[in-house]
Amino acid sequence: MSLWVAMLIGVCLGVVITTVVLSNTRNGKIKAEYERYIAELELEHQQALAMAKKRSVNTSRAVLKGKMAEQLAPIMPEFHYLPSDAKFLGDPVDYVIFNGYSEFRDGEGHADNIEVILVDIKSGGARLTKGQQAIAQAIREGRVRFETIRIDFEDI
Repeated sequence: MSLWVAMLIGVCLGVVITTVVLSNTRNGKIKAEYERYIAELELEHQQALAMAKKRSVNTSRAVLKGKMAEQLAPIMPEFHYLPSDAKFLGDPVDYVIFNGYSEFRDGEGHADNIEVILVDIKSGGARLTKGQQAIAQAIREGRVRFETIRIDFEDI
């Protein structure tokens, strides 16, 4: 009977050892698979981060170039007005141009030749903002006027 008990213990031990070995092997494979997956995710993250940095730098450069173009526009050949007639606003449009005003002021032009023009400077593929489009629409529809506001400093 001790032989049967020894064989039974041996078989049980074999089953336990086999189960442990197979479990560790399976766990090792799963662990390796997840480690590969994590490494792939880290690589994708690094690539996405590099692309985001590149886009950020390119966008920043484009914005700076646009701001420089806005400031330098009056001396560029594409600007068809006298720089002295242009008044920089920056927002919501870049310039209000009083075309013909310098000539009138200097006695060389006539008041009927003065024209008020709102100009926005764009470079590259930039487009008008929704606010700028609304302003352009208001001008096209004639919703423009001139007002004088008088301040009485005695009431202050």
